[in-house]
Amino acid sequence: MSQLFDHTWSLMRFVLRRDRIRLPVWILSFILASVGAVVAFDNLYGDQAEREAIAETMENPAMIAMVGPNYGVDDYTTGAMTAHEMLVMTAAIVALMNILLVSRHSRGDEEEGRLELVRALPVGQLSSLSAVLLVLTGANVLLGVLTGVSMAALQAEGVGLHGSLLYGAALGATGLVFAGLTAVFAQLSQNARGTTGLSIAALLLFYMIRAIGDVVSEPLALSSPLGWILRAKPFVENTWWPVLLSVGVAVALSALALYLNAIRDHDSGFLPTRAGRTEASATLRGPFGLAWRLQRTGLIAWSVALFILGVSYGSVLGEIERFFEGIDIFQQMIVEQQGFSLIELFIPVLSSVMAILASIPAIMVMLKVKTEEKNGRLEHVVGRAVSRWRVTFSYWLLAVLTATVMLLLTGLGLGLLGNAMLEETIPLGTYVGASFVYLPAILFMIGVSLLFIGFLPSWASIVWLYLGFSFFVVYLGELLQLPDWVGKLTPYGHIPSIPLEEVDYGVLALLLGIAVILSVMGAAGFRSRDLKT
Repeated sequence: MSQLFDHTWSLMRFVLRRDRIRLPVWILSFILASVGAVVAFDNLYGDQAEREAIAETMENPAMIAMVGPNYGVDDYTTGAMTAHEMLVMTAAIVALMNILLVSRHSRGDEEEGRLELVRALPVGQLSSLSAVLLVLTGANVLLGVLTGVSMAALQAEGVGLHGSLLYGAALGATGLVFAGLTAVFAQLSQNARGTTGLSIAALLLFYMIRAIGDVVSEPLALSSPLGWILRAKPFVENTWWPVLLSVGVAVALSALALYLNAIRDHDSGFLPTRAGRTEASATLRGPFGLAWRLQRTGLIAWSVALFILGVSYGSVLGEIERFFEGIDIFQQMIVEQQGFSLIELFIPVLSSVMAILASIPAIMVMLKVKTEEKNGRLEHVVGRAVSRWRVTFSYWLLAVLTATVMLLLTGLGLGLLGNAMLEETIPLGTYVGASFVYLPAILFMIGVSLLFIGFLPSWASIVWLYLGFSFFVVYLGELLQLPDWVGKLTPYGHIPSIPLEEVDYGVLALLLGIAVILSVMGAAGFRSRDLKT
């Protein structure tokens, strides 16, 4: 039995060596985000009356769906505010970190042939997967401890050591759950793309279940790991059972992944795959069809997930007006927006968040060029009578179509169910327009991705950090009262809030033009440089 885990420690050092930059950057980013949120909330809402006012505004169903049920309202300290408004979103990004890292070191290494070389050495059959899980366990524990200690060191109001450690532990425990879940999907799927797609789809599904459950059904919310973590209520009740439950589920999932890994053949998966065609279809006779074929499963999953996300947000729109009828403080806050209903005030907020989420699959499509180059498959394509211009344009076109479809689906999902919940409906075009107006911003991100592919392919992952910064600014910019110039650092900050603002087509055209220039420059750089083989 012990031979199954031979040289696990050596493989752990190998994993740490490969991620010696990536892991510290991830962990430091979470620490800075958590500490920055405490500092920002403490400075912005230092007065108890201001905190009580913001607590009232967070009680509406739309905000509950986004960040979870409010708590600590009677004494809405800086700690309670930070945990309530930051915990679930930060936990979701921690989960994404674990998904990407586990997929990379498990099914990714197996797909690219590295794991076969490792297993040819005198190592145990389960050593590689065990090493990955142990490294991620250590990383999540370190993230939790350092986050908790850093937050407590600020000595802000209501941010004690106990609550800070629980906040950090909640983040780490969520990461462990999704590390174990991704390890299971790595045994079911036959490639890294499927592993990542299934894991992210599960993350989105759990988020949507929690969002709907927090509004309409407590038992439904508790069926999601993200729902458990919110019940820890750091800095207020400091309940540890959600953390313990998450750790227990993570252990069970890791054990299941190890068992499945032990009984399956190398380079195979448990999910059945249908036999391929004897002759390629017409769609595979060009680089665009190949790009679509390689990513269609993930894109279909993203389409369904984002449509359901729009539907889940639309399901809570009908409760907003009834909730705010008697809240004077909120009516004072929106006096400058006369002429618009409460629903219309929330449409831009929801659309901006969904637009950033819709950017993820579009960027993934564009970065697929780098992945194919890295794995040596792109060389076989451009070595034929296919120009690099055509290859990059094919992936760019697929990324643009992906962005277009994702935005339309989020707008339709929000509008269709939103109007079904409302007595006085809003034109469906308003919902779709509020989402679709973000297309130039996503095209800008696609252009930045292609620019990195053309000149600095090894640094292309910076695009994800930029997207994360954009999410932070868009999601918390108004709440933290960030200066206007900070919002303008991201393309999403130049997009008008439909239906509250008039569309400045000049700004959108300029943003679109910059996106095209970046894309052309990136394609030219890719054409002129050597392929990395």
